[in-house]
Amino acid sequence: MDPQAGAGSPAYPPWHGPGGQAYSSKGSRAWLRGRGIDAVIPERADEIRNRARRGSRGGRPPGFARTPTATATPSSECINQLKQNRALATRYERDYVWRGTVDVAAIRIWLRHPTT
Repeated sequence: MDPQAGAGSPAYPPWHGPGGQAYSSKGSRAWLRGRGIDAVIPERADEIRNRARRGSRGGRPPGFARTPTATATPSSECINQLKQNRALATRYERDYVWRGTVDVAAIRIWLRHPTT
């Protein structure tokens, strides 16, 4: 894949397009499909009812992969562990104090879970 042009844009497009039930429409899914992104959007109850009401003409339900949203990435797990420290979650201090707090929190996590 080619990197996207423009400042601040991601180098590669996302592989999964997460979204709430508000974005569960034909248009949203077609937009994601056109860009090669898997839609990870749960289907609304009225869409399920309408498809069931149509019977065999109702079509196939859209694919919904639960794995991208069910599993957290290692980086988000690390950030969540760091944010258990209140000073990191609020971030009211100056930059150098906050960076020191990040170091102390990382050391505390490392001491709690040493690698052998």
